[in-house]
Amino acid sequence: MEIRTATPADWPLIWPFLREIIAAGETYTWPRDVTEEQARRLWMPPAPARTVVAVAPDGAVLGSAKLAPNQGGPGDHVANASFMVTPAAAGRGVGRALAAHVLDAARADGYRAMQFNAVVATNTRAVELWRSLGFEVIGRVPEGFRHPARGYVDLLVMHRRLD
Repeated sequence: MEIRTATPADWPLIWPFLREIIAAGETYTWPRDVTEEQARRLWMPPAPARTVVAVAPDGAVLGSAKLAPNQGGPGDHVANASFMVTPAAAGRGVGRALAAHVLDAARADGYRAMQFNAVVATNTRAVELWRSLGFEVIGRVPEGFRHPARGYVDLLVMHRRLD
């Protein structure tokens, strides 16, 4: 698996699984009916953000991640990141590889920490992954997410220093 900077030509390979994940409404705070154009703007924003893809030897895009400042101005030294793995590649280490790549990129870009603002508490695979990579839950928004099957569930704020 290769992880590289995403190009506009990658978007048609990202969009199908991004649309599936968002439409399921279980892990992202995006509108479930997000349009392709809205999603492209959100997932592939201009610098200083960057988007990467994890690509199989056959050229299939297995997942993607986005790295950006969590806030602007005096808060831009803390990174934020988002990750999506195609359901067909779930459990194959794609998310962990993307996370390691993004953490290294954030350090190289001079970020001092990384913060996830809205990790859905019922997304246990993600929570376990982030904890295994040194993230801590530093906050909880009770019932901050409307899950389609479980009703209102908590959102977690997770943080990790990068030094």
